[in-house]
Amino acid sequence: MDVRDLCAEALAGVLQRPGRSMLTALGTLLGVATFVTVLGLTATTSGQISKQFTELSATEVTVEDTASDVELAGDPFPAGAIERLRAVDGVVMAGVWWSAGQRSVSRLPAAEPARIDRLPVVSVSPGAVAVAHPELAAGRLFDDFHNRRAERVAVVGSAVAARFGIDQLDGRMAVFIDGVPFTVVGVLSKVERHAELMLSVLVPEQTVRQLWGLPGRGEPLRVTVETRLGAAQAVAAQAAVALRPDATERLKVIAPPDPRSLREAVSTDLNTLFLVLAAICLVIGAVGIANTTFVSVLERVPEIGLRRALGARGVHIAAQFLGESAVLGSLGGLVGTCLGIATVSGIAAMREWTAVVEPWTTLPAPLLGTVTGLLAGLYPALRASRIQPIDALQR
Repeated sequence: MDVRDLCAEALAGVLQRPGRSMLTALGTLLGVATFVTVLGLTATTSGQISKQFTELSATEVTVEDTASDVELAGDPFPAGAIERLRAVDGVVMAGVWWSAGQRSVSRLPAAEPARIDRLPVVSVSPGAVAVAHPELAAGRLFDDFHNRRAERVAVVGSAVAARFGIDQLDGRMAVFIDGVPFTVVGVLSKVERHAELMLSVLVPEQTVRQLWGLPGRGEPLRVTVETRLGAAQAVAAQAAVALRPDATERLKVIAPPDPRSLREAVSTDLNTLFLVLAAICLVIGAVGIANTTFVSVLERVPEIGLRRALGARGVHIAAQFLGESAVLGSLGGLVGTCLGIATVSGIAAMREWTAVVEPWTTLPAPLLGTVTGLLAGLYPALRASRIQPIDALQR
């Protein structure tokens, strides 16, 4: 028997019972489909990480003071510290900010208790405000001039402005913080970083230092830094030295995760989780093929005896049954590959992602089904090859 004859006999054996053959190939189909789907979704989601990991998130570095009591430990960011940090290559803007706590805020100096609100007051330098990427509904932001002179000016979020009826700023609107008047110079409509600023009253850093001093226990001072895209890791490595070369251990630098490391971690987790599922499906498929092939051997003992009597050797019988199991595995591999690609494309379309299916994933997938079929049919084929003609014909 040549290869063509073996293939023809194997195909005829599979098509003899098409329903059972389809059910037998189902396990391999699911295993290969899961394999292709897993690797395709891994590649697709890895590509989405770079898109979801926005430029704003990837270009922000935060430096926190870890001293438990600033008053005892001293100012963590003394004069000149921010200027040194801004000189680091890759830094776009930087500034100091911290929470000045919940304070009484009202429109009138002697307002009734019902008209006084407890609102968070945030001490920010102009650089820190710029890092937040604010958009104004009215007015302007305070600048370095206001900060150096410790001017009593404030910027509020749109919700705070609505609470106090601040709809226009041409009449020099003011709010009283702990009884101290502040001219409202701007109303924020949106910030792209630090959304909590929208519900706060922003006051220049030097003004807060002059009126209320540095924060007490539990309120850390922070420096927020905007970097050029791709420079965050390098800036984070130099930030502490630039700010406090004499006390770098006092500062904690928080850098965004490296997108490459994040992508690799997600890919590893997905591969580990779903490839185990794919392996289980392939094992189930292999067991199904082995079982069907073994039953087929038992059912076709007379046929095997006849073939042996007509001159077929044991190797020919084994090759025929191996061919049938390989056809079942290849059928499951081909259909499973198509199903996996369709699944990846469908999920990507629903999520409005760009589907990514690597050629090295799809090309070997049908071969994986064939190998599974061959391994599954190995024992039944050997069992069939050992059947003696005289024993088979006597049944």
